[in-house]
Amino acid sequence: MEKMEIERDIRKFIADEFFFGRPDKLSGDGSLLGTAIDSTGILVLVTHLQEHFDITVEDEEVVPSNLDSVKNLVEFVDRKLLRKTSS
Repeated sequence: MEKMEIERDIRKFIADEFFFGRPDKLSGDGSLLGTAIDSTGILVLVTHLQEHFDITVEDEEVVPSNLDSVKNLVEFVDRKLLRKTSS
């Protein structure tokens, strides 16, 4: 899966789930944690990533550097998918 596809899927999910379907309110590198997404939202997001992209998100990976922005999420999912295909 290409990064553009990953980003499109992540943006759509976040916009639908946390921004009431308003993708224009979602920037690429703006912080999501504590503003748009609270602790319960993190669980929803992680569950979506695991189910939609067929990856496993380990407890120690649930950190801002992986989940705090669309950009970080895309990079994180891309890394997980690359590891999965190279295994």
